[in-house]
Amino acid sequence: MKRKAIATWKGTGLEGTGVLTTKSGALKELPYSFKARFKNEEGTDGTNPEELIAAAHAGCFGMALSFQLVAAGFTADELKTEGLVNFEEGEGGYSVTGIELNLKASIPGIDEAKFMELAESAKKGCPISQLLSSVPITLNAKLV
Repeated sequence: MKRKAIATWKGTGLEGTGVLTTKSGALKELPYSFKARFKNEEGTDGTNPEELIAAAHAGCFGMALSFQLVAAGFTADELKTEGLVNFEEGEGGYSVTGIELNLKASIPGIDEAKFMELAESAKKGCPISQLLSSVPITLNAKLV
């Protein structure tokens, strides 16, 4: 299985602009630029690669956890995961310095210990976590 996205960039790094398009249509000429990436934290000027990584990681983790839960005999009412990619400027330029997965979960009948065990297992087993394992990944999980 292969997934496809196309990034089209025009102009210089500082002043140019780009668009992102996916085969599924989830992204269709979604704008991105230097300003959207480095200057506009509200995200109103378009997306950036780090935001897309955060979304992909949160989505993958949530799905992985749902499989872990079902295998253990539980079904979540809701798994709400915020992905947060820490993107910082250092001596060598910008880099991703860590990722946080902030989970709020509603799972009938599960106790805290089992919940944390399955959440940690999902974090380790999620293919996107494995892909991003070169940086620290922190899980903050809470039953609500």
